[in-house]
Amino acid sequence: MSQTVVPMIQVPDVSATVDWYTSIGFQLLRVNEEDGEVNWAKMSFGSSEVMFQSGGKPSTGHRREVGLCMLTDNIDDLHRHLQGRVQVLENLHDTYGMRELTTRDINGFWVTFGQPIEMAAHGKEW
Repeated sequence: MSQTVVPMIQVPDVSATVDWYTSIGFQLLRVNEEDGEVNWAKMSFGSSEVMFQSGGKPSTGHRREVGLCMLTDNIDDLHRHLQGRVQVLENLHDTYGMRELTTRDINGFWVTFGQPIEMAAHGKEW
């Protein structure tokens, strides 16, 4: 039996969140509307999925309660694609055996993209 964990993050505005994640390469899989407003969405990035649900509170804190770590097979291409589109918190750097880039989404959540250093150094894909 296949088992998967799919994070569900509460956000203040699901539609705006979907627009932001779509603009950086996520795919919209499903939405739910109630009273004409999107109150839930499921998105994917490669084989990873995340859900967003209404009811979240805005935050001006440096870091939120949860963050996403998305694995990619070409961090350098993704870095070029994201330049000028997102707020970068930590530019490309090596840590925990990964080459990573950390950004902040429109809700203040950290979104870290990473590729294993060995794969990044040799141009290998997952």
